[in-house]
Amino acid sequence: MIFVKDCGRTWCERRLPKDMRRYSLVVLMVMLLISCAGNSKTETKDRPLNFDDYFQLGFKTAERGNLEEAASQYQRALKIDPKNAEAHLNLGAVYGRQGKGSQEISEYKKALEIDPQFAQAYFNLGVAYAERGNPDQAIAQYRKALEINPGYVEAHNNLGNIYFKKGSFAEALAEYQRTVEIKPDYSKGYFNIGNVYLKEEKTEEAIVSFQRALESNPRYAGAHYYLAWIYYQKQDYKSAIEHCDQAGKLGIVVDPKFLEALKPYR
Repeated sequence: MIFVKDCGRTWCERRLPKDMRRYSLVVLMVMLLISCAGNSKTETKDRPLNFDDYFQLGFKTAERGNLEEAASQYQRALKIDPKNAEAHLNLGAVYGRQGKGSQEISEYKKALEIDPQFAQAYFNLGVAYAERGNPDQAIAQYRKALEINPGYVEAHNNLGNIYFKKGSFAEALAEYQRTVEIKPDYSKGYFNIGNVYLKEEKTEEAIVSFQRALESNPRYAGAHYYLAWIYYQKQDYKSAIEHCDQAGKLGIVVDPKFLEALKPYR
């Protein structure tokens, strides 16, 4: 089965003025320790937490996978500054990871009401709509993101994936090729280009594309696996075994029937 790789939701990591970073990092470390201990205090000995403290705490707790706590911190940040588009974006991303689709979309729309040029919010809306089986809405959002930022690699990639799933391979290929034009070391783009060529039965072009993916990222398990299948079909069993073994080491669950087929050539 041929599959393409999506890019997930994006997040904003708020940057503080240099003279604030050291102090805020100390505050954040203290609050993370308090959070881990289950204490709900919202003040340090020196001062109450401000918007940036809550925002950074939300970001860090989300990174650690504590989504309930992350949502709570972003909500506290938004009580202080309800017009902060980045906080709405990140809260929406937390809701998305929690499977709260309507709340996720609502937060992205709030972010766009505040900042209509917020390309990341359009991108995340595209991800949300695509996940909920609404590809036409997703296309519209990705296109809006690209109107604002034509070099938005992830938006080109995900737009290509929707075209791929619709069977519009020429349109998909154009979007994937744009990703590697913008970012020549974008391994996911080369991998997805390879998938288009596989669908079009252009085996040699697919091999080149998967190899380019591995040049950018030698640990790209999916590229190793697909090369293994292709080389097996070409009766290049040595190369098939090498790539199959690499794919397995990198976490791919190899089809047992494929492993059995390779046994006589080991």
